[in-house]
Amino acid sequence: MINYIIQVVLFQVLFVAVYDFFLSKETFFTKNRWYLLGTAVLSFVLPLFKISTVQKAVPKEYYILLPEVVLSPQKVIEKASWYQSFNYLDVLFWIGCLLFFIVFLVKLERIIRLILQYGVARKENYKLVLLPKETKAFSFFNYIFLGKDIPSSKQEKIIQHELVHSEQKHTLDLLFFEFLKIIMWFNPMVYVYQNRISLVHEYISDAVASKSDKKENYINHLLADIFQVEHISFINQFYKHSLIKKRIIMMTKTQSKKVKQLKYLLLIPLLGSMILYTACSSVKLSEKRSKNIIKENMSEVEDVPFSSLDKAPTFPGCEEGDRKCFNLSMMKFVKKNFKVKLADSIKEISGKKRIYALFKIGIDGRVFGFKVRAPHPELKTHTIDMLKKLPQMKPGEKNGKIVRTGFVLPITF
Repeated sequence: MINYIIQVVLFQVLFVAVYDFFLSKETFFTKNRWYLLGTAVLSFVLPLFKISTVQKAVPKEYYILLPEVVLSPQKVIEKASWYQSFNYLDVLFWIGCLLFFIVFLVKLERIIRLILQYGVARKENYKLVLLPKETKAFSFFNYIFLGKDIPSSKQEKIIQHELVHSEQKHTLDLLFFEFLKIIMWFNPMVYVYQNRISLVHEYISDAVASKSDKKENYINHLLADIFQVEHISFINQFYKHSLIKKRIIMMTKTQSKKVKQLKYLLLIPLLGSMILYTACSSVKLSEKRSKNIIKENMSEVEDVPFSSLDKAPTFPGCEEGDRKCFNLSMMKFVKKNFKVKLADSIKEISGKKRIYALFKIGIDGRVFGFKVRAPHPELKTHTIDMLKKLPQMKPGEKNGKIVRTGFVLPITF
């Protein structure tokens, strides 16, 4: 998961870099809007891409984490302390999601409260909410919020501007990034994306609204007064001081030549590079896990379910591919052949003991590749000797081909 998140953030950085350097100063506002929305979605999809030809070049081994075998029924196995089983990163992630969801609800409640408090004047294409003693101006879907203290000479221009936001569903864009902020609150690029698309929304609305009047007059409306700002990230605000200068520069800019739309073709090599990187990195990660599966903490081995195989290896006496029977047979085998008394006789270790054993079932069904991590050398030797007694089995299958399958067996006593 961490590798996936890193790739998402990396791809978003690259997409935004291309936008800032090549596209942000062009007047293709609608195309830029869809570029930002599309690449935000692609950044989550691309890390899932796999190229079959690249994947097939590397032989696969499927590691299956078997159920833990608990021995020594005569003893009470110590319960792991709550903090030992605590995944702090998961807890932190969900706390962050909860907090940002609460923040979102608070913002939404502020908008609903304004509607209920001041009422709605229904117009032909929108709903107007007049705010007494305010100079705020913003929209949310087809609701336009307008401060009564805004001069009447400017109200019509502002409404025209906000109507563009409403008609083009700009609120949906902002809510999309608001959702991303909830599930990826730790990712700064989500905030960058939301900032960029908010500015594009203003460019689009300015371009449409300024057509009904001279641009000079429209610009004067932006500069005439200092207005209040409502600090809600998923509303479209007419007066946002940090954006006004950029909006004026863009309105006075000469229309970009059509040939400059070729800049969007930069996406093709960029996407190709990202897909190739994703495929290659997943192969390298798979190889690394295979080589270091015992060297690193065995508790972090990825749990690959039996369902990843078309046919699971078959333990003698079980029906072909019977996963439940395989697990039970392995459990019975360990309980029958593991010498608990040997572990009890070792004075150097005390309390709960855990062994992680790895073995493989080859394409001929023979068991091999024994690797064990144990708290004492004698236990390691004994576990390997025990695993060597495993009977020959029927190998597993994937995509109609017999495959070598690896197993991780935790033993606790």
